[in-house]
Amino acid sequence: MTAQSSSENTARPVAVITGADSGIGRATAVLLAAQGMDIGITWHEDEEGARETAGEVRGLGRRAAVRQADLTRLPEAAGVIDELAGELGRIDVLVNNAGTGTATPYLDIDLATVRQVLDVDLVGPFLCGQRAARRMIGQGGGGRIVNVTSVHEHQPRVGAAPYCAAKGGLGLLTQVMALELAEHGITVNSVAPGEIATPMTGQEDTDVRTEPRPGVP
Repeated sequence: MTAQSSSENTARPVAVITGADSGIGRATAVLLAAQGMDIGITWHEDEEGARETAGEVRGLGRRAAVRQADLTRLPEAAGVIDELAGELGRIDVLVNNAGTGTATPYLDIDLATVRQVLDVDLVGPFLCGQRAARRMIGQGGGGRIVNVTSVHEHQPRVGAAPYCAAKGGLGLLTQVMALELAEHGITVNSVAPGEIATPMTGQEDTDVRTEPRPGVP
C-alpha cells in the first residue's frame, strides 16, 4: 500500500453496523458502502453471512472488516467497536442493529431470558454507543449514531415483553444520547421498522393477514 492510498483509506468515512450478517443489518451495510463508506461488520452466530456481507461491500470497491460480537457478554463485547475502528482507521457512523427477541408469554418467561434480551437490545447499544461516541469526539468532526428500535417500541406484542421493554428503553436512550452528544456534533436518531421478513423474525414473504396474531384484532 502506498502512502497516498493509506491516506485515502484513513480519510474515507467508516460505518460500523452491528448484526450485519443478514436482514436489515446487511442491507444497511451494502447501502452505506454504495454511498462511499468503508464498513465494519459484526456477527453473533452466522459468520458465513457476515463474510457474504463483506463480499458485497468489497464488490462495491470499499473496505470491509468483520468481527464476532456476542452482546450477552458485556461489557467485553462492546470492545468490538474499538477493534473495528482501529482496523479501518476511524468511525463516523454507528448503526446499533443487532437484536434478539422472544415468543414466550409474560407469565412463563424466565429471568435469564429477560436479561439476555435486555443486554442485546438495550445495554449492548448503550455501551457500543459510548465506545463510538468517545472515538468520534476524539477524532473531531462529529458523527452519526442510529439505533434500530422496532414498531414494538410503540405497539405491544403478545409474547415479547422483554423485547418491547428493551426497544422502548432504547427509544428513550436515543433521545438522551441526542441531547448529550449534540454539543460534540454527533447526531443520534432511531429507526423503528415494522416486521420484516428476516432470519430473526422467521417470517417469509407472505401476506400477514393470513397469519394468526394473538392479541391483534
